[in-house]
Amino acid sequence: MLESEGMGNLVVERLGLSTTAPELGDWQRMVSCRNDACQPVNIAVVGKYVELEDAYYSVREALRHAGLYHDRQINLNWVHSEELEKNNDVEAQLRSVQGIVVPGGFGIRGIEGMVRTARYARENKIPYLGLCLGMQIMVIEFARFVFKSNKPNSTEFYPETPYPVIDLLPEQRTVAGKGGTMRLGNYTCHLQPGTRAAQCYGEKGCVIVERHRHRFEFNNEYRKPLGDAGLVYSGLSPDGRLVEICELRDHPWMVGCQFHPEFGSRPNRPHPLFSGFVGVAKDVMREGAQPTLPLMTGVQPSAVSTQHSAVSNQPKGES
Repeated sequence: MLESEGMGNLVVERLGLSTTAPELGDWQRMVSCRNDACQPVNIAVVGKYVELEDAYYSVREALRHAGLYHDRQINLNWVHSEELEKNNDVEAQLRSVQGIVVPGGFGIRGIEGMVRTARYARENKIPYLGLCLGMQIMVIEFARFVFKSNKPNSTEFYPETPYPVIDLLPEQRTVAGKGGTMRLGNYTCHLQPGTRAAQCYGEKGCVIVERHRHRFEFNNEYRKPLGDAGLVYSGLSPDGRLVEICELRDHPWMVGCQFHPEFGSRPNRPHPLFSGFVGVAKDVMREGAQPTLPLMTGVQPSAVSTQHSAVSNQPKGES
């Protein structure tokens, strides 16, 4: 709207800039997709700060960017992980979602609710994307499954755990003052060929740089037993010492990353991990997430478009 009213030309003129005609093709396609009726994808964000609107702002926008890329409307279901601890009814909260995101955070509050979420995603083959803490939760849950014990944990939450599958970085163990001592900022990650993570980034993405903010890390003492059980280490630090991305071998999409990909997503350039996640989730069939009906051949495009529009404008809960 601003461009059609000449705002761009005004700014260029006032600033004394020389420029050619604006290239708004990507922006126009994005706006068109957002305004047109798109098939919805139901995504649950399970975290401990969901009552705070800004806490997961970047995660929300990154999901929407991926939705635009796939011509899908992202319907977010905000689930408080503490509530999952209280009522223990994960199925009631997540039965209609096509994908689950567990974002970052600190502290023990709500952790067991996130673990139950990861178990639900693993057992029911629901696409799962774990971000920083979300990757650690995924590892804890899988370790409990592998070792047939509820004691695997992070030393952040349970310092005396006999299975510290998530532990302090070695260089953090002697740190007394915490200010400015986290693994913070951009770090390089080497992707392992043939993994889901490598497929997301593409052929040119064998070496990536992502933004970190954490103090705890995957404990390498458990790399072999969990790897033998099906955990794939698809992204490693350049020296191979740190697990940056992991995924489950026998799952449609269960991927966790120790970094924060949401910070690198843009409306016309969704982050590869978010794009890959939504690309799988959109095809998952769940209660209340069926495609628009009727699905039949020979229907005129205009008729299909009208049907899509009518369904997408229904109140939540209707299909």
